[in-house]
Amino acid sequence: MAVADMAARVRDALEGVFDAVGRTGSDTEAVLASAATDRRRPVSADLTALRTGLHARLAQYDLVSGLGFVAAPGLLDDVPAWLEWSQRAVDGSVHPLLLDLDPERSAYSDYTHWDWFALPRDTGQRAVAGPYVDYLCSDEYSLTLSAPVTVEGRFMGVAAADVYLRHFEAVVMPLLQRLTGPARLVNARGRVAASTDPHHLVGSLTKGPNFAAVLAAPASAAEHSGLRLRPCDGVPLILVTAAPSGRPQEAGLWAEEPGA
Repeated sequence: MAVADMAARVRDALEGVFDAVGRTGSDTEAVLASAATDRRRPVSADLTALRTGLHARLAQYDLVSGLGFVAAPGLLDDVPAWLEWSQRAVDGSVHPLLLDLDPERSAYSDYTHWDWFALPRDTGQRAVAGPYVDYLCSDEYSLTLSAPVTVEGRFMGVAAADVYLRHFEAVVMPLLQRLTGPARLVNARGRVAASTDPHHLVGSLTKGPNFAAVLAAPASAAEHSGLRLRPCDGVPLILVTAAPSGRPQEAGLWAEEPGA
């Protein structure tokens, strides 16, 4: 399989998840805009209107294990932090996730430093975070795909979806194994999301290139120190493989990105 074809297959696998994220973001913007029209701050009860759509999307998208909206601190009038989140249980049933995010009782009340929240907030772009152990929602090794939610240019929080790593690997590992050499998928931080390279295990950080700059660059692929870096056609993951020998390197992309 050609590297370009592999990148396109990864894009196709995750675009459905981002579609669920995007539709959730649109629903959330409508709920928040309605509160603004009423000249009041939104409250957590307003966000229960999202649940019908969340449940429908969890039934529709096989890769999605959890889905919802995560409010920016101070957005809601009645609580300091809030996840309007639904997830699929082992038996296939879907139910809202009820969390205590009181800062006096919860170790997870400040979620603003986590990549799935911070990257969309800081860049205005959608992001793939992880893999990491999701202690907040599932205790599963997961990826979280997220996108900013804005109303009239103001950041309101993120729409996001969880994908269990074992489900993601079931889709992409057979594709990676069809490439002729070691390969791995990394996110904007350089964290490995899937790999057939024994020197770069899942969850580890790849250092050297500035992967965020690679994703932002107009070129479809770049090369550095014997590596070919190919963004997955709009999805914020990069396919890293060995570069053909003798190719020139792209300039300006190789300042080391700080670890997550």
